[in-house]
This record gives sequence, C-alpha cells and structure tokens, in this order.
Amino acid sequence: MKVMAINGSPRKNWNTATLLEKALEGAASEGAETEIIHLYDLEFKGCISCFACKVKGGKSLARCSIKDELTPVLEKLEEADAVILGSPIYLGNLTGEMRSFMERYVFPYITYSVDVQTFYPKNISVGYIYTMNIKEEDFGIFCLDKVFEMNEWLATRIFGHSESLWSTDTYQFDDYSKYLSSIFSPGEKAKRRKEVFPQDCQKAFEMGARFVKRQKALEAEKEK
Repeated sequence: MKVMAINGSPRKNWNTATLLEKALEGAASEGAETEIIHLYDLEFKGCISCFACKVKGGKSLARCSIKDELTPVLEKLEEADAVILGSPIYLGNLTGEMRSFMERYVFPYITYSVDVQTFYPKNISVGYIYTMNIKEEDFGIFCLDKVFEMNEWLATRIFGHSESLWSTDTYQFDDYSKYLSSIFSPGEKAKRRKEVFPQDCQKAFEMGARFVKRQKALEAEKEK
C-alpha cells in the first residue's frame, strides 16, 4: 500500500503539515509506505484549458498534458492507494497552490460522457484536511460548508471514497504580541493548541489508518 499526502500550505512544520504527517503515521501503522509532497517547493501552474485530457484517442487522454515540476507528482499519484490533501483556508477557500494542484489532478479524470463518470481506473480514498483560524460556527459566513461538500463530492465521484477533517481556531503565531492581532486572545489560542489540536492530530492518524484498512478490504474482496 502507498499513501501520499499533498501539503498545500507554505509551511512545512505547522498546523496543516503536522496533521498530514499524523495521517501518514496512521497509514504507516497499518503497514503502508508513505510520502508527503510540499506544493510550495514546486514550480507549476493550474489548468490551461487545453482539453488535451479529453481528446478521443489522444496521447494525453485522462492525464494532464502540461509538463512542469508537478508532472512527476501526478505520475506518482497514479500508483497511490490513498491520497490525503491538506490546505489552510485563505480568504475563504483553499490556497492557490492547492486549487491549481486540484485542477491538474482531478479535472483530467472527469468525463463529459453520460454513461461514464470517471476515467480513474480504481477505487481509492481521497481525504481532505483543512486548517483555519475561524471557528466552526462561522463556516456559514464564509460558505466553507459548501466548499467542503463540493470537494468531497468531486473526490467521491472521481476516486470512489472521500472524507474530510478540519481543525478550527488554530494557533497562527509563536508570539501574538508581534502582530496586529488584538481580536484574538493569545491565552485562549495557546490553550486550544495544547488541548484541542492533539485531538485533531489523533483524528488525522485515524484517517490514515482507516484509509489503509479500507484499501486492504477492497483488495481482499477482489481476491474472493
């Protein structure tokens, strides 16, 4: 089993990356090989609307035709048994890098055919891990519930299974006194980081383990 995590945050050791690493630890606990990719290390762009991935009999059918530093990542993902995408929420949505990645990763597998929903050749789990400064009760203000529902619906339709995990009211700075951030209570933020974030880490660990168990069950079913 191979489980890959995609970090859509510019930080490699903060909230999003930490949760992704915990998810991979969970996958590894069930015997999976794991790898994390940091999108901000790569030079790439989003979809250019060439539609080469939709040309009948074309050499790029069902895969992105753009050649750049994301290309080898997309090739690796073809072999993954589960994928976990992580992103902080910026301006009410995923980061630009994660959005661009999803255009290149998800769109080529979407068909415009009535009888075929996806070009993707197997059934895998795709998970989403979101981190954000806002509280869960504020999702409606930013329509985040709709964003999350759409992403999960797309992944389920294309890949077979999807679920989401979000970590809210996150700790953003090591020292709040350095920033114009008087609307926040540093003490409350630190308390939540200490008491709630570990629970989110455990949930991420369980997601990674659960995905591997699901894939093992699917493989066992095939062998019957």
